[in-house]
Amino acid sequence: MAIEIRVPQLPESVADATLVTWHKQAGQSVSRDENLADLETDKVVLEVPAPVNGILKELKIGPGTSVTSGQLLAVLEEGAAPAVAPAKAAAPAAAPAAPAPAAKTAAAPANDKLAPSVRRMVEEKQLDPAKIPATGRDGRITKGDVVEFLDKPAAAPTSSKKSGAAPAPAVGAAGRQDQRVPMTRLRARIAERLLEAQQTQAQLTTFNEVDLKAVMDVRAKYKDSFEKKHGVKLGFMSFFVKAAVEALKRFPTVNASIEGNDIVYHEYYDIGVAVSTDRGLMVPVIRDADLKSYADIEKEIGQFAAKARDSKITLEDLTGGTFSITNGGTFGSMMSTPIVNMPQSAILGMHATKERPVVINGEVVVRPMMYVAVSYDHRIIDGREAVQFLVAIKDCLEDPARLLLGV
Repeated sequence: MAIEIRVPQLPESVADATLVTWHKQAGQSVSRDENLADLETDKVVLEVPAPVNGILKELKIGPGTSVTSGQLLAVLEEGAAPAVAPAKAAAPAAAPAAPAPAAKTAAAPANDKLAPSVRRMVEEKQLDPAKIPATGRDGRITKGDVVEFLDKPAAAPTSSKKSGAAPAPAVGAAGRQDQRVPMTRLRARIAERLLEAQQTQAQLTTFNEVDLKAVMDVRAKYKDSFEKKHGVKLGFMSFFVKAAVEALKRFPTVNASIEGNDIVYHEYYDIGVAVSTDRGLMVPVIRDADLKSYADIEKEIGQFAAKARDSKITLEDLTGGTFSITNGGTFGSMMSTPIVNMPQSAILGMHATKERPVVINGEVVVRPMMYVAVSYDHRIIDGREAVQFLVAIKDCLEDPARLLLGV
């Protein structure tokens, strides 16, 4: 029986999606719940699972096509196809052609681990992922790795041998060439929202510095017992989330947002934590962070990071949020002015921790210092509130006991 494979119902705020790639081609057998294709929206990547076992009979839509909810993607013939067995039995008669399918099969596992945007580049350029040096986390190939691989002169001899042409015309007289890669939907959406934020809000940034010795001492003293009890490492982010929540309680305007001519004061604390991925920056939200323990927060951050890297993040994970935290320090940033994640009104920027000489009680000592920044919408948050909010975070981090006592 023929079964139609259609675009699943897209989230309410998503009008359409782009079919990034097919994982199966017409004529191939598929198993129930096996991912047939990736659909990329401006926020998440959606999978299209096979509803039953069968043979993928026909593909109706090609990669790169924009699709909407319910649109026909492919036709699947339910059940096993008896024609497959004879084809394999006849294979020995065509022995010379056998090595080619084997090569494709060997390359498939590496290709399946690629992010959708990277996979699209690899397929468009007809590259072998196994030959591309990977610099991403967990040995993953990034878009930068693909571009760098294409730029290497060593990649040229393969095409020149086939055509018999000299490599010079391919790269130009000056030995230079450009790589034009379309923006992913997520990158285009990020660009749109960042520009909208700067054009809509009256954004301003205030800075301070935090002595993290007390936090480091707590982590050093309890990290082993914490991990043994909770099964997760004690990181810095949970301290910053807790400190932000405490400061937001004292300055509720920073936790508010503008809707029309109204100021909406949120009486809950949903903290977005920025996560960097190959597809771009994502900000999953820790719901009710004020009610969660340090262990709960660390676990959620780890889960979000894994889901984002594997393109498994959901729209629900990214929706909402009353305040955000971004950590440029993981990439070595010393100081920056983060852009507010609309419709929120403020964002905290963390940076690299460096040992610096500071004066404490009249003496010069070396301490682990971090510059912190708060960008805020000056339309509803006054400079005084922003500065005092950042000082409250500083006080909580320099004396973590305040977080337990709420003082």
